[in-house]
Amino acid sequence: MPRIPLVPDRDAGVLGRLAYAFARRRFGEVPEPFAALRHHPRLFWTAAVSESLLERSATVLPARLRDLAVYRTATRVGCSWCVDFGEMLWLHEGLDLDHLRRATADGAPDDPAFDDDERAVLAYADAMTAQPITVTDAQVADLDARLGHAGLVELTQHVAVENQRARANAALGLHAQGFADACEVPVRS
Repeated sequence: MPRIPLVPDRDAGVLGRLAYAFARRRFGEVPEPFAALRHHPRLFWTAAVSESLLERSATVLPARLRDLAVYRTATRVGCSWCVDFGEMLWLHEGLDLDHLRRATADGAPDDPAFDDDERAVLAYADAMTAQPITVTDAQVADLDARLGHAGLVELTQHVAVENQRARANAALGLHAQGFADACEVPVRS
Protein backbone atom coordinates (compact mmCIF):
# COMPACT_ATOMS: atom_id res chain seq x y z
CA MET A 1 0.00 0.00 0.00
CA PRO A 2 1.40 3.41 -0.94
CA ARG A 3 2.55 5.61 1.92
CA ILE A 4 0.62 8.55 0.50
CA PRO A 5 -2.76 8.48 -1.26
CA LEU A 6 -2.62 8.31 -5.04
CA VAL A 7 -4.32 11.17 -6.88
CA PRO A 8 -7.54 9.83 -8.43
CA ASP A 9 -8.82 10.94 -11.82
CA ARG A 10 -11.40 13.29 -10.30
CA ASP A 11 -8.64 15.25 -8.52
CA ALA A 12 -5.99 15.12 -11.26
CA GLY A 13 -7.17 18.22 -13.14
CA VAL A 14 -7.95 18.43 -16.83
CA LEU A 15 -4.36 17.95 -18.03
CA GLY A 16 -3.76 15.26 -15.41
CA ARG A 17 -6.83 13.33 -16.61
CA LEU A 18 -5.52 13.57 -20.18
CA ALA A 19 -2.15 12.22 -19.03
CA TYR A 20 -3.91 9.44 -17.12
CA ALA A 21 -5.93 8.54 -20.25
CA PHE A 22 -2.71 8.38 -22.28
CA ALA A 23 -1.13 6.15 -19.64
CA ARG A 24 -4.16 3.84 -19.58
CA ARG A 25 -4.08 3.53 -23.36
CA ARG A 26 -0.38 2.75 -23.33
CA PHE A 27 -0.08 0.57 -20.22
CA GLY A 28 -3.61 -0.62 -19.49
CA GLU A 29 -3.81 1.39 -16.25
CA VAL A 30 -2.28 4.46 -14.64
CA PRO A 31 1.16 3.63 -13.22
CA GLU A 32 1.17 4.37 -9.49
CA PRO A 33 4.28 6.61 -9.72
CA PHE A 34 2.25 8.82 -12.08
CA ALA A 35 -0.61 9.06 -9.60
CA ALA A 36 1.75 9.79 -6.69
CA LEU A 37 3.65 12.47 -8.62
CA ARG A 38 0.37 14.16 -9.52
CA HIS A 39 0.36 15.67 -6.01
CA HIS A 40 3.01 18.04 -7.39
CA PRO A 41 1.88 19.01 -10.92
CA ARG A 42 5.14 20.71 -11.93
CA LEU A 43 7.24 17.70 -10.90
CA PHE A 44 4.68 15.43 -12.57
CA TRP A 45 5.18 17.19 -15.92
CA THR A 46 8.93 17.41 -15.44
CA ALA A 47 9.08 13.65 -14.89
CA ALA A 48 6.71 12.90 -17.78
CA VAL A 49 8.68 14.99 -20.25
CA SER A 50 12.02 13.68 -18.95
CA GLU A 51 10.93 10.04 -19.21
CA SER A 52 9.53 10.60 -22.70
CA LEU A 53 12.74 12.26 -23.91
CA LEU A 54 14.92 9.59 -22.30
CA GLU A 55 12.93 6.86 -24.02
CA ARG A 56 13.12 8.57 -27.41
CA SER A 57 16.83 9.34 -27.17
CA ALA A 58 17.89 5.84 -26.10
CA THR A 59 18.95 4.64 -29.54
CA VAL A 60 22.54 3.45 -29.16
CA LEU A 61 22.49 0.73 -26.51
CA PRO A 62 20.72 -2.51 -27.45
CA ALA A 63 17.38 -2.67 -25.61
CA ARG A 64 18.24 -6.00 -23.97
CA LEU A 65 21.36 -4.51 -22.36
CA ARG A 66 19.57 -1.34 -21.28
CA ASP A 67 16.60 -3.24 -19.84
CA LEU A 68 18.88 -5.76 -18.12
CA ALA A 69 20.86 -2.97 -16.42
CA VAL A 70 17.70 -1.12 -15.38
CA TYR A 71 16.14 -4.34 -14.04
CA ARG A 72 19.27 -5.23 -12.09
CA THR A 73 19.32 -1.74 -10.58
CA ALA A 74 15.66 -2.04 -9.56
CA THR A 75 16.30 -5.38 -7.89
CA ARG A 76 19.36 -4.07 -6.04
CA VAL A 77 17.44 -1.05 -4.73
CA GLY A 78 14.42 -3.21 -3.92
CA CYS A 79 11.69 -1.53 -5.96
CA SER A 80 9.03 -4.15 -6.70
CA TRP A 81 7.14 -1.65 -8.87
CA CYS A 82 10.19 -1.14 -11.13
CA VAL A 83 10.88 -4.89 -11.25
CA ASP A 84 7.30 -5.56 -12.35
CA PHE A 85 7.34 -2.80 -14.97
CA GLY A 86 10.78 -3.92 -16.20
CA GLU A 87 9.53 -7.47 -16.69
CA MET A 88 6.65 -6.15 -18.79
CA LEU A 89 9.08 -4.16 -20.97
CA TRP A 90 11.33 -7.22 -21.34
CA LEU A 91 8.36 -9.36 -22.43
CA HIS A 92 7.35 -6.69 -24.96
CA GLU A 93 10.83 -6.96 -26.46
CA GLY A 94 10.08 -10.67 -26.98
CA LEU A 95 12.89 -11.73 -24.66
CA ASP A 96 13.04 -14.69 -22.27
CA LEU A 97 11.72 -13.74 -18.83
CA ASP A 98 13.63 -16.56 -17.11
CA HIS A 99 16.86 -15.09 -18.49
CA LEU A 100 15.95 -11.68 -17.07
CA ARG A 101 15.01 -13.09 -13.69
CA ARG A 102 18.47 -14.69 -13.38
CA ALA A 103 19.70 -11.10 -13.01
CA THR A 104 18.23 -10.97 -9.50
CA ALA A 105 20.77 -13.46 -8.11
CA ASP A 106 23.72 -12.13 -6.12
CA GLY A 107 26.17 -13.83 -8.48
CA ALA A 108 24.51 -12.64 -11.68
CA PRO A 109 27.52 -10.63 -12.93
CA ASP A 110 29.51 -13.89 -12.97
CA ASP A 111 26.73 -16.19 -14.25
CA PRO A 112 27.79 -18.01 -17.45
CA ALA A 113 24.15 -17.89 -18.62
CA PHE A 114 24.84 -14.25 -19.47
CA ASP A 115 27.12 -13.29 -22.35
CA ASP A 116 30.21 -11.13 -21.78
CA ASP A 117 28.40 -7.87 -22.56
CA GLU A 118 25.53 -8.73 -20.23
CA ARG A 119 27.89 -9.64 -17.39
CA ALA A 120 29.78 -6.37 -17.84
CA VAL A 121 26.51 -4.39 -17.82
CA LEU A 122 25.25 -6.21 -14.70
CA ALA A 123 28.50 -5.56 -12.84
CA TYR A 124 28.40 -1.89 -13.84
CA ALA A 125 24.79 -1.52 -12.65
CA ASP A 126 25.85 -3.05 -9.33
CA ALA A 127 28.86 -0.74 -9.03
CA MET A 128 26.77 2.35 -9.81
CA THR A 129 24.06 1.31 -7.34
CA ALA A 130 26.42 0.42 -4.48
CA GLN A 131 26.78 2.79 -1.55
CA PRO A 132 29.35 4.23 -1.99
CA ILE A 133 29.66 3.85 -5.76
CA THR A 134 32.33 1.29 -6.67
CA VAL A 135 32.76 1.93 -10.40
CA THR A 136 36.36 1.40 -11.49
CA ASP A 137 38.42 2.83 -14.34
CA ALA A 138 38.77 -0.71 -15.68
CA GLN A 139 34.98 -1.17 -15.82
CA VAL A 140 34.50 2.09 -17.67
CA ALA A 141 37.31 1.29 -20.13
CA ASP A 142 35.89 -2.19 -20.76
CA LEU A 143 32.35 -0.93 -21.34
CA ASP A 144 33.63 1.93 -23.50
CA ALA A 145 35.42 -0.62 -25.70
CA ARG A 146 32.28 -2.78 -25.87
CA LEU A 147 29.63 -0.09 -26.31
CA GLY A 148 31.45 3.03 -27.51
CA HIS A 149 31.34 6.41 -25.82
CA ALA A 150 27.66 7.01 -26.61
CA GLY A 151 26.64 3.52 -25.48
CA LEU A 152 28.53 3.91 -22.21
CA VAL A 153 26.95 7.30 -21.55
CA GLU A 154 23.49 5.92 -22.38
CA LEU A 155 24.01 2.96 -20.04
CA THR A 156 25.25 5.24 -17.27
CA GLN A 157 22.27 7.56 -17.68
CA HIS A 158 19.75 4.71 -17.58
CA VAL A 159 21.27 3.18 -14.44
CA ALA A 160 21.36 6.60 -12.78
CA VAL A 161 17.74 7.37 -13.68
CA GLU A 162 16.63 3.93 -12.50
CA ASN A 163 18.35 4.53 -9.18
CA GLN A 164 16.29 7.73 -8.88
CA ARG A 165 13.02 6.05 -9.90
CA ALA A 166 13.51 2.96 -7.75
CA ARG A 167 14.52 4.89 -4.65
CA ALA A 168 11.58 7.32 -4.98
CA ASN A 169 9.07 4.52 -5.59
CA ALA A 170 10.41 2.43 -2.71
CA ALA A 171 10.35 5.43 -0.36
CA LEU A 172 6.73 6.19 -1.29
CA GLY A 173 5.73 2.55 -0.78
CA LEU A 174 4.78 1.92 -4.40
CA HIS A 175 4.65 -1.81 -5.14
CA ALA A 176 4.16 -4.07 -8.15
CA GLN A 177 0.92 -3.44 -10.02
CA GLY A 178 0.94 -6.65 -12.05
CA PHE A 179 2.12 -5.14 -15.34
CA ALA A 180 4.22 -8.22 -16.14
CA ASP A 181 1.23 -10.50 -15.52
CA ALA A 182 -1.38 -8.44 -17.34
CA CYS A 183 -1.93 -9.81 -20.81
CA GLU A 184 -4.07 -6.79 -21.67
CA VAL A 185 -1.12 -4.41 -21.44
CA PRO A 186 -0.70 -3.36 -25.07
CA VAL A 187 2.59 -4.03 -26.82
CA ARG A 188 4.21 -0.82 -28.04
CA SER A 189 4.57 -0.54 -31.77
